[in-house]
Amino acid sequence: MASQGQRNPSILMLPWLAHGHLSPFLELAKRLAQRNFHIYLCSTPASLEPIRQLNLSPSIRLIEINLPSSQELPPHLHTTRVLPPHLMSALKTAFDHAKPAFQDILKTLKPNLVIYDFLQPWAPIVCGEENIKSVLFLICGAAISSYLIHYSMNPHIEYPFPSIDFPETERQILLQMLYDVANNQTGQERYLKCVQRSSGIVLIKTSKELEDKYIDHLSCQIKKEIVPVGPLVQDFGTKEDDGEAIIMEWLGKREPSSVVFVSFGSEYFLSKEEIEEIAHGLELSKVSFIWVVRFHAGERTRLHEVLPEGFQARVGERGMIVEGWAPQGKILRHGSVGGFMSHCGWGSTLEGVMFGAPIIAMPMHLDQPLNAKLVVEIGVGVEVRRENRRYRREEVARVVKQVVVDEEGNEVRKKVKELSQRMRERGDEEVDVVVEKLMQLV
Repeated sequence: MASQGQRNPSILMLPWLAHGHLSPFLELAKRLAQRNFHIYLCSTPASLEPIRQLNLSPSIRLIEINLPSSQELPPHLHTTRVLPPHLMSALKTAFDHAKPAFQDILKTLKPNLVIYDFLQPWAPIVCGEENIKSVLFLICGAAISSYLIHYSMNPHIEYPFPSIDFPETERQILLQMLYDVANNQTGQERYLKCVQRSSGIVLIKTSKELEDKYIDHLSCQIKKEIVPVGPLVQDFGTKEDDGEAIIMEWLGKREPSSVVFVSFGSEYFLSKEEIEEIAHGLELSKVSFIWVVRFHAGERTRLHEVLPEGFQARVGERGMIVEGWAPQGKILRHGSVGGFMSHCGWGSTLEGVMFGAPIIAMPMHLDQPLNAKLVVEIGVGVEVRRENRRYRREEVARVVKQVVVDEEGNEVRKKVKELSQRMRERGDEEVDVVVEKLMQLV
């Protein structure tokens, strides 16, 4: 470990190899760097590539860890950003085999503490061998975490919060992530080992304003203190590129709270059928919209090939379609935005609430269905119901109008504004508590 005389404690962060994991680790790193921690953010070259261009604090240093390569999994696929789904198990296995490389990094850098993710139970073992304490950082919410822990430890006992529980068939679909096997370990084994090996506390990306009872329940389950780090909403500067300027100019011409922002995250790609139903739903709603449409990096799909014929001409100036990327935070906080159609990924859910945008919930997979139930439970959004597991345009249009326009949505709009205000008033209180807890460990 670093010497007692070191003025700024050093922390090495090791997130899983997905943008949805790297991003909250980076946001936490920024806040810790502002409070006199020196941060090493460790990941593969392919995962780090998108953030190299960012203007990071000198207190944040990017550290490359190299995974074993193979013909099946060359270095450019050492990130989920461009990874074909069938190679996910191979990537987890390769990450497991990076254990010796990680140990070499610890021997060289000698950090005071390691903060790791929930898919690499070998990381805290290596830390222990090097006499370095390590802390788990859960980038998902307390509700989904306590749900997964509950059914991992008590599979035959009903979950104590029925408002976010599922019928058995749907529950098994959600829990499938626990049964997936890579390198002879199930997701369940990885998850529980990471929790058990955390040094005294577990950090979690959430706020007590949203999930107080679930934070308490999770703490009782794992018998460790759960320390919320807050929403970690990305801060953004004032600099705009041409694409952003066009978007903000278009928003500036719209009435207050009249636009629905449509985005399904960076790592879920809609099917052609889903795109068609959403398009028709937006058209039927008569509500103005900005829609971010993404395709997998390996596909050669063109936008006009998946949108209904004549759709863009019919909606005209009422709709803007952006392909690839848009400044989500800047859009959500704009006064013209009155709703957020989202897959309910946890980061997007927190951003929507933080910026006071009521959520039109259209969950797709993983933790998203449970996050959508939480959104409904706390009163900040409405879920689009499926019919035979498919979204239908009429239901999409109905919920969009309810959330953005109709009197029926007044309570949701009021609730999300109130919750947003309370979260803003808390400011950095939760991060200050995190700093206090980490300092006790180092």
